[in-house]
Amino acid sequence: MSKVWFVTGSSRGLGREFVEAALARGDRVAATARTTTSLDELVTTYGEAVLPLETDVTDRAAVLDSVKRAHGHFGRLDVIVNNAAYALVGAVEEITGQQLREQLETNLFGALWVIQAALPYLREQGGGHIVQLSSAAGLMAMPLSGAYSASKWALEALNESLAQEVAGFGIKVTVIEPGGFATRSGKNPDPLKNGHLAEPSPIYDGLRERIAAFAGKQPAGDPAAAAQTLLKIVDSPSPPLRVLFGQGFYPMLQQVYADRLKGWADSQDLSAQAHGEGIRA
Repeated sequence: MSKVWFVTGSSRGLGREFVEAALARGDRVAATARTTTSLDELVTTYGEAVLPLETDVTDRAAVLDSVKRAHGHFGRLDVIVNNAAYALVGAVEEITGQQLREQLETNLFGALWVIQAALPYLREQGGGHIVQLSSAAGLMAMPLSGAYSASKWALEALNESLAQEVAGFGIKVTVIEPGGFATRSGKNPDPLKNGHLAEPSPIYDGLRERIAAFAGKQPAGDPAAAAQTLLKIVDSPSPPLRVLFGQGFYPMLQQVYADRLKGWADSQDLSAQAHGEGIRA
């Protein structure tokens, strides 16, 4: 049975691949982008199976209207993909409050508006699947990624809570944590050159050089393969809550989580003292 998708950030990258994979197998898609001209090729190829919607996810009213239009046009919504996001690169000392707010407005609040707009329709029809694009940066923070990681860590918590809240309505939630994926030119984008950058301070030039030497060494994933994997996930009767897209970060994450557990274990005496255990009046 074909599905109806609502996908944010459909103009390029993984979002575009997800849309094309769904359409190619006969599904229908409401595809959002800041400008719908970027979606003209999809309309030419797939006709009425795709509904282009000009949407800025930071505008809650616009998101509510787009979700309503998508449901009215197709009659149902089966898969909601929160993909719209960008990365702000900079040391914590370098980023401005406004830059952090804008990062959260897109990456966190934009996803929240879509979820809140879609849930009434999913509950009414008795099911659906919310897919959240997070990142490996949502599981561990690296230097110069404080703002971006903060937005993705928040999304991880938001969707973990959401999954427990909506399971009783037959609604599934999956958080996808991609590593690096190639552009259509086959390159792994360098966030230090192509991302949204904070005003650099020379204090962190050495750190930037070390990060630049590391950037791009992770193997670039195939976006088309990621899209086919997503189709399997949304077709599964028991999809995972979390799934890494790409294996490059898995060994690093194993070490990160081992270090966290060891840190908590090593500080158990401090934990007990902070709780007042063993302290006599």
